[in-house]
Amino acid sequence: MEREPKYWVIVASKDHVQTGISEGFAQACHGKMAPLKRMRKGDFVIYYSGKQTMGQPDKCQEFTAIGEVKDDNTYPVQVSADFCPARRDIAFLGHRDISILPLINDLDFIPKKQSWGYPFRFGFLEINKHDFDLISAKMLLK
Repeated sequence: MEREPKYWVIVASKDHVQTGISEGFAQACHGKMAPLKRMRKGDFVIYYSGKQTMGQPDKCQEFTAIGEVKDDNTYPVQVSADFCPARRDIAFLGHRDISILPLINDLDFIPKKQSWGYPFRFGFLEINKHDFDLISAKMLLK
């Protein structure tokens, strides 16, 4: 029996997400391997960007990418002498960036609507199909 897909949210600044889209990969939690190993081929991922640029104060507060996990390989990439992040290959889908603000009250993964940013604190989380469908319906280009 084939397993149902799971749905994941990865938190990253918009500038980093754009690099992942252009190169076809996902990276999470400052390059940690463990979160990415939880994903399987056929799962879906949505990126949430709280910031436009890593380390800068400019807010984004948008879902900025959506895609499907292409295979079951998690692999390291030597980016610099002291940085070797883990990555997964993703088939990114045509989308528009959308604000999270109008969706907060309808998203199950945000239990306390006043502190809506709290679920994003660890940088990687699983969401249910309802939340994925709600977000993807607004993001995906028809």
